[in-house]
Amino acid sequence: MKKYYYDMHIHSCLSPCGDDDMTPNNIAGMGVVAKLDIMALTDHNSCRNCPAFFKAAEQNGIIPVAGMELTTAEDIHIVCLFEQLEDALKFNDFVDTKRIPIKNRVDIFGEQLIMDENDEIIGNEENLLPNATMLTIDEVPAAVEKYNGICYPAHVDREANGIIATLGVFPDYPKFICAEFHDPDIIEKYKSTYGNLSDKLTVTSSDAHYLWDISGRLYGFELECEDNAVSVRKALFERLKGL
Repeated sequence: MKKYYYDMHIHSCLSPCGDDDMTPNNIAGMGVVAKLDIMALTDHNSCRNCPAFFKAAEQNGIIPVAGMELTTAEDIHIVCLFEQLEDALKFNDFVDTKRIPIKNRVDIFGEQLIMDENDEIIGNEENLLPNATMLTIDEVPAAVEKYNGICYPAHVDREANGIIATLGVFPDYPKFICAEFHDPDIIEKYKSTYGNLSDKLTVTSSDAHYLWDISGRLYGFELECEDNAVSVRKALFERLKGL
């Protein structure tokens, strides 16, 4: 049994709100500085920088996880994670069919840069990424599961795009095993206030948009597995699925 320290909510320069310095290699390098073991890239409604991030992370000894911060039709943010990069990219293609195309205003929202493993720009997403998709909160878990992923509400303790702030409650349905917090000091308060949170596994991540936002060696899971990326990811997902 070993404790693996993580940050599983990080935005790259593909997210318009992400700093342009949030390139795949810079993120992985900051993970080394922060002494993290596991990092998930979770851009708004896109996984297109995950292939480059996987290569950068592996070169830096970081265990990468492919993910997305999906915006539901209700404007709720949901963290979606995938054990296999290929499944994340297939989910990305599915989400593309559920996005509402609105041209990005770079002068207002910022660039949406797609990078390769050398931090070279290979594309620019033209349509704004963070706006709400056509997927409702009820539809998201089954959609993610179809691509062998898991999902949970992001930053439930925040007003902006948090599930509680939006709905007024932590809902009975859909059933979530996990919930993400930004501030670990208020987890117990939220669990006592919102009964449906009381039995949830909690994840605390940074929602980093700048390199200095990335968590240090603060949050971790005890996992029993071989010390390699494939085994650790498998054990991590079993933990997040409650297996």
